[in-house]
Amino acid sequence: MKKIRDVIFTLICLVCAFGLSVLFQYKFDVEEHITTVFVFAVFMISLMTEGCFYGVVSAFIGAVAVNYAFTFPYFAFDFVTPVNLISGIIMIAIAVLTSALTTKLKRHKAMNAESEKERMRANLLRAVSHDLRTPLTTIYGSSTTLLENGDTLGKEQKKAILCGIKEDAEWLVRMVENLLSITKIDSGQVKIIKTPTVLYELLDTVMLKFKKRYPDEAVELEIPDDVVIIPMDAILIEQVIVNILENAVQHAEGMTRLTLRVFTVGDKAVFEIEDDGCGIAPKKLDTLFTGYSTEGDEVADGQKKNAGIGLSVCATIIKAHGGSIEAENLKTGGSLFRFALTTEKISNDTE
Repeated sequence: MKKIRDVIFTLICLVCAFGLSVLFQYKFDVEEHITTVFVFAVFMISLMTEGCFYGVVSAFIGAVAVNYAFTFPYFAFDFVTPVNLISGIIMIAIAVLTSALTTKLKRHKAMNAESEKERMRANLLRAVSHDLRTPLTTIYGSSTTLLENGDTLGKEQKKAILCGIKEDAEWLVRMVENLLSITKIDSGQVKIIKTPTVLYELLDTVMLKFKKRYPDEAVELEIPDDVVIIPMDAILIEQVIVNILENAVQHAEGMTRLTLRVFTVGDKAVFEIEDDGCGIAPKKLDTLFTGYSTEGDEVADGQKKNAGIGLSVCATIIKAHGGSIEAENLKTGGSLFRFALTTEKISNDTE
């Protein structure tokens, strides 16, 4: 496909150059700029095509065309005249140099992109390693306590330890689910299949999942009265909303209100999750959706932080749906997360 595109682009440029040259020479009686027209065509071909082949070939064709059709003697080849010979050499030199420079720039860009990917992988691995260590250590310590001192512990103590193990295990399962989602989508293994989903049905499922995990946390819902239908992968969008709500519960210290708001603007359904907690540290805003965590982000009590992995998953899913996600601190305190999805038009026609 790439080769076909390059061939077509080369042919179009050469045809356009030939057409302009004919127009200049036989319509406006201007011969001075014909070589320049072909040089420019060769430059564009070398710049826009892969490698040096198309540029060099077009330079050769251009030199032959100029020599045959636009220089005296017309419609006859003359490579003995120094001017004609120099024109051909210059066009070929421009093609080679431009192609070499373009290839070098493309390679440099590819290397930078790969370097950035490696940096992101390293950041993700470091963040995951840190976050997995705390719950695994807790599970190991709790299970060891039950095995070694189980006979001396009371029923309530055992129950509390087992609940802690269950909670940490559930957190680890969600972490693994998030990691699987982000790696599969990034690698192209998961293709987003959008199906029309009614908004209130989506949010009903989200609230059921969230309440199961956090039965004591209240969420204020603000949604349109009209029926809103959104093409989406409902399971993945549910994961996005639950991740953001969960992020607020875990990180928004001092939070007393958590709001999930949805409204429409044109053909977009805008989702906003707002809390009145401590807000987001300014230094974290730029890397909030990358999964990156620095040592300065450590918390003294060693609580599980999810290292932004959940938010990184959110960004990946929303991007796969053709949207974008953002976060900001509110002037009144707290934080706001926002993303938008394209809605589906509802026909008012009745049969």
